[in-house]
Amino acid sequence: MASAIASKMGLSSWRRKHSKAFNVRIVTMDAEMEFSCEVKWKGKDLFDLVCRTVGLRETWFFGLQYNVKDTVAWLKMDKKVLDHDVPKEEPITFNFLAKFYPENAEEELVQDITQHLFFLQVKKQILDEEIYCPPEASVLLASYAVQAKYGDYDPGVHNPGFLAQEELLPKRVINLYQMTPEMWEERITACYAEHRGRTRDEAEMEYLKIAQDLEMYGVNYFFIRNKKGTDLLLGVDALGLHIYDPENRLTPKISFPWNEIRNISYSDKEFAIKPLDKKTDVFKFNSSKLRVNKLQILQLCIGNHDLFMRRRRVDSLEVQQMKSQAREEKARKQMERQRLAREKHLREEAERSRDELERRLLQLQDEAQMANEALIRSEETADLLAEKAQIAEEEAKLLAQKAAEAEQEMQRIKVTAIRGEEEKRLMEQKMLEAEMLALKMAEESERRAKEAELLKQDLQEARESERRAKHKLLEITSKSAYTPTSSSANAMPPDIPSFNFSTENLTFDFKDTDMKRLSMEIEKEKVEYMEKSKHLQEQLNELKTEIESLKLKERETPLDILHNENTEKGTSKQSNFKKLTLQSTKSRVAFFEEL
Repeated sequence: MASAIASKMGLSSWRRKHSKAFNVRIVTMDAEMEFSCEVKWKGKDLFDLVCRTVGLRETWFFGLQYNVKDTVAWLKMDKKVLDHDVPKEEPITFNFLAKFYPENAEEELVQDITQHLFFLQVKKQILDEEIYCPPEASVLLASYAVQAKYGDYDPGVHNPGFLAQEELLPKRVINLYQMTPEMWEERITACYAEHRGRTRDEAEMEYLKIAQDLEMYGVNYFFIRNKKGTDLLLGVDALGLHIYDPENRLTPKISFPWNEIRNISYSDKEFAIKPLDKKTDVFKFNSSKLRVNKLQILQLCIGNHDLFMRRRRVDSLEVQQMKSQAREEKARKQMERQRLAREKHLREEAERSRDELERRLLQLQDEAQMANEALIRSEETADLLAEKAQIAEEEAKLLAQKAAEAEQEMQRIKVTAIRGEEEKRLMEQKMLEAEMLALKMAEESERRAKEAELLKQDLQEARESERRAKHKLLEITSKSAYTPTSSSANAMPPDIPSFNFSTENLTFDFKDTDMKRLSMEIEKEKVEYMEKSKHLQEQLNELKTEIESLKLKERETPLDILHNENTEKGTSKQSNFKKLTLQSTKSRVAFFEEL
């Protein structure tokens, strides 16, 4: 079996030596690519090809990483690719990653692609817990990641559960609290809703600005021993070299800024750091892994030191050109956003006006319908009253006729009154009754006449109401015919018929006044930086207070405990670095030797 494997590896090596090309797979943070490379290519040839493919110009931050047994190494630019200790199988896999980190992401990262690759890498490191991130900062960072992916929060689109499949928080943070996924989503969404108006690039930059203040951000750790044989951790980052207790990767015991270091060298397993201060002795430390010495520590120290000094010199012409182009592009994007914002505002205003006109039209239609119904009721009432008045007149005429007949009967009785006394008495009684009946008939006739008069008045009022209803209906009809056209004309520009927008009057040119205004806005942003930092700290404290009561203390990791202690002491990454570098280089070297 072993001989078969050896023969296979030998055949592979023979083919690679006699072949003119070999295949490589490049894995970036968001894509995979395969290339065919010439055997004579050096690391720089492959690296330049990858940078051109992804459109990256800020190449000094990045490198190609590959696996070597139990560790990783970086491809050297001046060495042939196949001369490295790379895997024998093809395609050979390299990871395109950030090798060096900026001190200030906002000032140093120019290209959007550079910023995006850093964002993806730092986000993965936080989720994989390679960088410690406290719970409250994890929630805020998650909200910026959501803003970068989904854009502005829209309650109608982003329904509860839309983050269910997203990996946004480290597992350590999720396990530390008695909170359901819905509760975490609610906290993240509440922060996410506050980021309205930020573009993807702006959200990613805010993410990096918060992440770069985390203690483990950009630090590469290596196990070392000093002269006394004490086990320590060496941390290499953009600011310098840091010495840690192996149990505490958050707070270094000693720090040496790059501007205090003159030279770095190694011999076998021993590293020698020569300080800039000539009165200070060279201090040394050992690493148990020779391969790590060669492939990582020295490269990282040299690269970070060069970038540290480069940041403090005037930018090269290439960087100045890149920054100038970035400013112009930023100005163009800002103008475009302003144009889109104005257009969106006009569209929203037009839609609101349309909705208002539709609402008003419906209201007028309801009023017209009610007026029509009132008119119909008035006409029906008028007809009924007219009919009653006619009946009353006929009854009055009938009663008058009966009264006349009674009067004639009374006269006839008087003429025949000469009849006997009995007859006379009877006639008087009948006459009295007839008079009473006539009186009643007269009263009834008078009452009916009055009732007829009242009915005539009611009829007159009904006809007057009918006239008013018709007049109101005419008014409503005239309003519905003319008012919407007038209102829409006032609400929308003349070149937007039927709510369809034209962009002819929304074009913008880059003028001096625009650039001056942009410069003033940039200055204003600088002035407001401290206020934003204060707001960020308040936001983090508020998040911490909200979830503190749900924490399970027994699940706190050692790093959680160390972070809480630093927070109680008011110690931050920056303040601790300043405190450690206040002492002289000589005293720090002596302290390192005595650890």
